[in-house]
Order: sequence, then C-alpha cells, then structure tokens
Amino acid sequence: MLKKLLLFSLFLVCSVSHSQIGGKYIYQFLNLVTSPRQAALGGKTITIYDDDVNQVNFNPATLNVEMDNHLALNYGSYYKEVTYGTASYAYTYDRHLQTFHAGVNYVNYGNFEGYDENGQPTSEFTGSEIALSLGYAYNIPNTTIHLGANAKLISSTLESYSSLGGAIDLGALFIDERNDVNWGLVIRNIGTQITTYSGTSEKLPLEIIAGVSQELDNVPIRWHVTLENLQQWNVAFSNPVRAQSAIDGSSSDEKISVVNNALRHVIVGVELFPKKAFNLRLGYNFRRAEELRLEEQRNFSGISVGFGLKMNKLKFNYSYSKYTLAGNTSLFGLTINLQ
Repeated sequence: MLKKLLLFSLFLVCSVSHSQIGGKYIYQFLNLVTSPRQAALGGKTITIYDDDVNQVNFNPATLNVEMDNHLALNYGSYYKEVTYGTASYAYTYDRHLQTFHAGVNYVNYGNFEGYDENGQPTSEFTGSEIALSLGYAYNIPNTTIHLGANAKLISSTLESYSSLGGAIDLGALFIDERNDVNWGLVIRNIGTQITTYSGTSEKLPLEIIAGVSQELDNVPIRWHVTLENLQQWNVAFSNPVRAQSAIDGSSSDEKISVVNNALRHVIVGVELFPKKAFNLRLGYNFRRAEELRLEEQRNFSGISVGFGLKMNKLKFNYSYSKYTLAGNTSLFGLTINLQ
C-alpha cells in the first residue's frame, strides 16, 4: 500500500504544470502550521508518532491510542490583526476500532476599510475561515504500516462573499523499529467547493508531502526532514528586485538554478531531548528563507525555534518563526491529558 502511494505521488509530481505555488488556490489557511511544535521544526512535519494529538492535522496516519483523551489548544498572532487558532481531540473507543480524532482550524483576518470603485469610503468588513475535521487511522495487522484519513468541512467568509467546501487528507506512516526511523507520506486537501464565492469554481490547495525522521542512538536528538509541495517541481519564481541590470539599461530576470529550486522543497528540524519533560526545537524552511531574504541585509528568514515543557498532565509549547524584518510569528500551545 505504501509503495502504491509513493508511485501515485511521483505520478502527480511529473504531471503538473511548472509555475509558482502562491495565489492560485482558495482556502490557503489549510496549509498553515497547526501547533508550536510543528512551527518550531520548520512546519509540516508528518513523521512524529507519539502522544501529540496535533500531528493528526498534517498526517492522519499518526493517530494512535497514546493520544486517547488528549485535548490540544493552540493560538497565534500572525500579521497585524490576523489571528489563528486550532483545537484537536482524540478518543479511543476500543482497541479494535482504534482511535478517532476531531479538530478545528480557524483564522480571523481582522477588520478592513471598505472603498467603492470611485475610492469613496464604505463600511468596514472582515473575513474569517474555519475547517472542521474528523480523522481515523488503521494499523495493518502484523506490520508497522499505519494508514489514516481526515475528512474536512470548510467554511470561508470574505466581506459579503462566502464559500463552503469539502476535502480529505490521506496519510501513510511506516515505522522502522530496528533503526528508529519513521517514513511518512501525505496527500492533503483533495476536495472541491460545494458552494462558490461568486459562481466561479476554484481549486483547493492540494499538496503532497513526504518526510523522514530518526532518533539517534545514545544521543538525545531526533532529526526531521520534510519534502513539501511534491505535486509541483518548479516552486521558485524570479524576484524582480534581484534582476540584473546591463550597461545599456536593459535587465535580465533572476536565474533560478536546479539546486536552488530543489532546496525550496526541503524543511529540516531537530528536537533535543524529545522524550524528556523539557525539550528544545530548531527548524529551517528553505523556501521561506529564499523567498523572503533581502538583498545585502541579513534577516534570518526561514529560521524557527521553540521549546516544550511537560508538567504532570499538561504540556506547554512555544515557537518563534522568523519571516521578515517587519513580521514574525509566535505560537502558543497547551495539551491536556484528560484521563
């Protein structure tokens, strides 16, 4: 089954068009990180298999009985008035049916000043989006292969326009217990609009993600490597600011090398003391770093850091992600064991 999923993802990679990924799809909030732990590791980590119920939002195959009766709440402030929050809960009905997951992702874009086509002020308006999800995972008997799926109902309201959509996520996880290596593959946001904003049907942000992680022997470190946007090879674009000027006044677009484009699919992360009550996390997102870097000025875009602290039945997580000199994000999370 895992091999079939890998072949299917490679087929999609080879069949899509070559263009940048931004601004082409609706419901982009579905790809925001869902927890401080995710954010601190660079985002989109899909191979964590423990009692962290937040991981199910990005890979439903990670759902397991250790998450039973765990509730996770996360909150973050992005830019200006944009706020983002998630909640996740897992419940084990019995050992035969495994564990179910329910979650909600919500983003509020704040207030906007309204103007008509003549530039005259109108009333203020706002925008918000929400997704409700329900997940289930299955462990193939006598193997360490886990399969999972999330079903999502999506609602979006932007000014006087609204849209309703549905999507599913499909995930697979293979655990190499001998070497303590986890391999993951996820196809996210397979779906469609149920109702449109204004009569035009738009695409959802389909994404294929692969990942691997390993906890080192005799060293309290687990490293993570994630490959994002595998449904599309060319994710780079030429930045007009970096165009090269010639002596005759003409200019040529920035050249993106094959290696540079390949690295923009890569996210790396490291957890120190992953199984202890206190752990540290560090991540680097190559695409974010390259797209937001400034000429002749170091701004450390793409770097993220964070920590986790466990206190009895409570876990507190925090992350700080570097974007630009003008805007960075902090996420706060609390996980409660309700047993």
